[in-house]
Amino acid sequence: MDNDVVNEIRKNVDIVDVISKYVPLVARGKNFFGVCPFHDDHSPSMSVSKDKQIYKCFSCGATGNVFNFIQDYENVSFPEALKILADMAGISVKGLDVKSSKRDVHKSLYDIYDVSSKLYINNLNTNYGLGAKEYLHKRGITDELIREFQIGLSLKEKDLLTRLLVKKGFSNKDMVDSGLIVKSDYGYSDIYSNRIMFPLYDVSGKIVGYSGRIYNGEDTSKYINTRETAIFKKGEILYNYHRAKESCRKKNVVIITEGFMDVIRCYSVGVTNVVAAMGTAFTKEHVMLIRKLARDVILCFDGDKAGAHATFSCINLLLEYNITPKVVRLEENLDPDEYILKYGKDKFIEKIDNPINIMDFKLSYLKANKDLTSSVDMSSYVNSVIDELKKIDDDILREISLKKISEESKLDINFLRDKLDSSTEVKEIKPIIVKNDSIDRYDKAQMNLIYYMLNNDEVVHMYDSSVNYMPNDVYRKLATYISCFYKENGFVNVSDLMTYLSNYDGMREAVSKIIGLNLKDEYTKSEINDYIFVIKDYNIKNEISRLEVEMRNETSNEKKIGIAQRIVELKKMEQERSYD
Repeated sequence: MDNDVVNEIRKNVDIVDVISKYVPLVARGKNFFGVCPFHDDHSPSMSVSKDKQIYKCFSCGATGNVFNFIQDYENVSFPEALKILADMAGISVKGLDVKSSKRDVHKSLYDIYDVSSKLYINNLNTNYGLGAKEYLHKRGITDELIREFQIGLSLKEKDLLTRLLVKKGFSNKDMVDSGLIVKSDYGYSDIYSNRIMFPLYDVSGKIVGYSGRIYNGEDTSKYINTRETAIFKKGEILYNYHRAKESCRKKNVVIITEGFMDVIRCYSVGVTNVVAAMGTAFTKEHVMLIRKLARDVILCFDGDKAGAHATFSCINLLLEYNITPKVVRLEENLDPDEYILKYGKDKFIEKIDNPINIMDFKLSYLKANKDLTSSVDMSSYVNSVIDELKKIDDDILREISLKKISEESKLDINFLRDKLDSSTEVKEIKPIIVKNDSIDRYDKAQMNLIYYMLNNDEVVHMYDSSVNYMPNDVYRKLATYISCFYKENGFVNVSDLMTYLSNYDGMREAVSKIIGLNLKDEYTKSEINDYIFVIKDYNIKNEISRLEVEMRNETSNEKKIGIAQRIVELKKMEQERSYD
């Protein structure tokens, strides 16, 4: 890819605008801050510079330009990131190879699922699939939805998939490892038979499992889900994530349900910004995925007691990651699938458009099964609400909730405020700094010099004219690359330099470490000369040490005298420099 095209794309997208599509950013001084999506971050530790067009996380060290962010966030190759950003910028790029560079270590397992999906889809579209199709149609699953969600059918034959996989050359081990084939005393056979097959996907849209549903009452197990495998971890997967992400980002809202049938039903009425947690408990891995989808979250779990409990637990987990969701509760213990079938599209969308806040839900949840005419139950209820209010940072929501429990409990609101304030820990805001305790004066001089080379053309000139050798191998390479970049382009731009360095191992990490020094923007020539002095001082000391070793090993007296003379000259130079 022509560097001019790459730079044109970079210049036509603003990193703040791009990252804010993925992560909410708040202006703080001249930079913007947000919760870092690349580690288990609970508070905004990622800084985004509009001036320099780079981001830097002061906790995990993630650093880069807009291309690096898209690559790491979307888990795509550099050409794929270019394509995404070119589309954002409205730039047409011809001949761009967008094949993923990610090495697939589980290719055989993915291939097995690809083969199985084609088999199951074909089965459903034969005469053997008429009964299953009729069942789906009666459930309101149209042919369009069947195609969209790649729904298929496993037939009654116990080894149909097994025989096909063997014919295609897959090993017995891979077949068993896929979770689709089981080994018994009688050989190998299919896990699924005579079930409607709903594919389960990973975040990139690859099929990694199935949920097989009975449709003719011949089995007592309503659903059989694929066991966890190397590519299928329920706690790390959100159903429909790959389909929903664009819709979620456009609407800036993600709706979370419990099951895949809820998602399919929502799709049938045009609600496409929806995912499901596959009926499993919500995990921090799920939260990390949710944070990548949208700023606003709506929980629409089943309307029964279990759904209420799951909602309560999920709220508290999301709050730990600074996500304050809203809640939709469905009447008559219905799940979203049942609710839409019974009450229709318009009533469901009305519910989604009018969610309740988390404290209204919690007030209702906490007072369930309590007799508020009892002093004991009322005390328990109020204390529980106070405990929940500690978890939220929204002052307005706190105040509204305090007024509600004041009215319910007949307790003075000031008493409740005092109780909340006295039990709420004050969060100490600590400055984000890079620890330099282990950095010696020579490394510090090199790092500081490079810091200013990254930001000032004049310092690049000073480096070129005065520094012959950087002691540290990484910093020596980085300084050389910066100098070369300047000579090629006539300027140094950190964001463009990041792209320039993308093919050089370790350079991005070195730039991240140096940017993390967070030095003042202004500098003096005297200060830069001090760094150069320290670097030269190291080089002289290092050369003296090297020559002393060489002289000890030398057998020729004549050569020893020559080496000794050079050592004397260097020591004299060192002494003269110490007087400057």
